[in-house]
Amino acid sequence: MMTRAEAYAELTKYVDNKNLLKHMISTEAVLIRLAKHFDQDPDLWGMAGLLHDIDYEDTKEQPEVHSLKGAEILENLGFTHDLIYAVKVHNERHGLPRNSLLDKALYATDPMTGLIVAGALIRPDKKLSGVDVPFLLKKFDQKAFAKGANRQQILSCSELGLTLEEFLGLGLEGMQGISKELEL
Repeated sequence: MMTRAEAYAELTKYVDNKNLLKHMISTEAVLIRLAKHFDQDPDLWGMAGLLHDIDYEDTKEQPEVHSLKGAEILENLGFTHDLIYAVKVHNERHGLPRNSLLDKALYATDPMTGLIVAGALIRPDKKLSGVDVPFLLKKFDQKAFAKGANRQQILSCSELGLTLEEFLGLGLEGMQGISKELEL
């Protein structure tokens, strides 16, 4: 597997949008935290998070091919089947089963990062340090808050054996660890 620096260099060949890059870095951080929680390979999980939307700028107008094209790119770059499948299955449009812990973690984490960022952005200091799990749980039930964060997808954290509270806690911890990089 390529190094994180090599993977990031490849990613920036496909993605220019700064906010999309921050989303992928956030997903990477959360998946690394989850991998440690589940005693899994944090390098593999982090790489899946970092690269999961590598094709998004090319496929945003064609959501039915999003993640399929990304999986193809990652296959050409020599990534493992486990990583490629997790990327492919994170787009529910394909109807593929989420088999592994990684598949389930990436699927649930993808929208959660947006919920956490939205929580930080409405704080007076616009920092992740001002966000806690009770605040996120309260905001989770408000449909107008972070509308793009698919609540059902986030709730699939139960497939990991995690409550929503536990999942948000691990996610927030992962993202707070890279708050400087996220400028939050």
